[in-house]
Amino acid sequence: MPINITMPALSPTMEEGNLAKWLVKEGDQVSSGDVIAEIETDKATMEVEAVDEGTVGKIVVPEGTEGVKVNELIAVLLEDGEDAGSIDTSAGSAAPAPAAAEMPAAAAPAAAPATPAPAGPAPVAADGARIFASPLARRLAKLNSLDLKALSGTGPHGRIVKRDIETAIAAGTGKAAPAAEASKAAAAAAPATGPSADQVLKLFDEDSYELVPHDGMRKTIAKRLTESKQTIPHFYVSVDVELDALLSLRAQLNGAAATDKDGKPAYKISVNDMTIKALALALRDVPNANVSWTDENMVMHKHADVGVAVSIPGGLITPIIRAAEEKPLSVISNQMKDLGKRAKERKLKPEEYQGGTTAVSNMGMMGVKDFSAVVNPPHATILAVGAGEKRPVVKNDALAVATVMTVTLSTDHRCVDGALGAELLAAFKGYIENPMSMLV
Repeated sequence: MPINITMPALSPTMEEGNLAKWLVKEGDQVSSGDVIAEIETDKATMEVEAVDEGTVGKIVVPEGTEGVKVNELIAVLLEDGEDAGSIDTSAGSAAPAPAAAEMPAAAAPAAAPATPAPAGPAPVAADGARIFASPLARRLAKLNSLDLKALSGTGPHGRIVKRDIETAIAAGTGKAAPAAEASKAAAAAAPATGPSADQVLKLFDEDSYELVPHDGMRKTIAKRLTESKQTIPHFYVSVDVELDALLSLRAQLNGAAATDKDGKPAYKISVNDMTIKALALALRDVPNANVSWTDENMVMHKHADVGVAVSIPGGLITPIIRAAEEKPLSVISNQMKDLGKRAKERKLKPEEYQGGTTAVSNMGMMGVKDFSAVVNPPHATILAVGAGEKRPVVKNDALAVATVMTVTLSTDHRCVDGALGAELLAAFKGYIENPMSMLV
């Protein structure tokens, strides 16, 4: 029988994705493990592999389609001897689909198998009874402004299927969903992240602006950071650290790096790499700050998994250096270069940017002297790093010049209060100003 391929859950929190590109076409033969499509989430573009072999009988969702729900039917494979006439796309994702397209095993989230997010409440009739409709029928009804409550289903057990929608469209029946009610419902469901478009646009002349719709990444950033500032009591601690000893050690380490036959060094350590290591070691030394808050428990982490904010087109992402306190600077440097490169290409796997126990946001390379970052849950801390610059300092009661960098630690005050944050920053400052201790 035909094999349904459905939209896979590429992470535990994924609810929908964009079908960016099909790498096969109808009539193509595919084998298990063949890459058949590229799916865009809010943070990355990932390849989807076929689990079974067969012929691509029908592509249900065309490439470029946005907002495809997890488990929605996207294509159908035919086994030997079957033809396209045996395909019934009206069954949608409700039909058994043991061979649905999945992530490659190497790309599966490390913590747990991906669990499809709930699709939301199903429509109900006026008498409160649930309305049964295939996912494809729901999508077609929405696209054509049809009210499922006004339609009768001809599928199994009265299920509304594709042909019912097509019949309603042809006959001009199916009461349109009231636009005002739909707008109110959408507004009620949307998080309050700012003023409405109407409130803003009435302040400007019509020819003085253009509208650029939010993409999935920008919506996710807005939602998460709004939640963070609304639910996390932020507390900030700043300190100045001297970099001269660190810069000297960095030059020595890079100078000692082995080179290949083309003269390329095995590593090139940056100040940011050394900042990651210093923060990880500080969290190891001050374990009460290496935590996450839940309403029931304090999550005490065994390793310092340091996320690093990377700017990418349309937003940012935080790839994670796992167990950074245990890794040599050369390994952190090479891992960070690889993660940063793939982040900009939107090729990171979910387990490479989800989770973590803290984060570093470095704007020093942009000339920013100091700033405060927003805690990104489930983290309880984030370190904002400013530029290193020559400043006058007092040493042994005499004026001197040193390279100084200002860092600001933002904390979740529910679990990392002021004194604990200051203790963590003191440990961090110790490693930066005595960098040889990072090599022990």
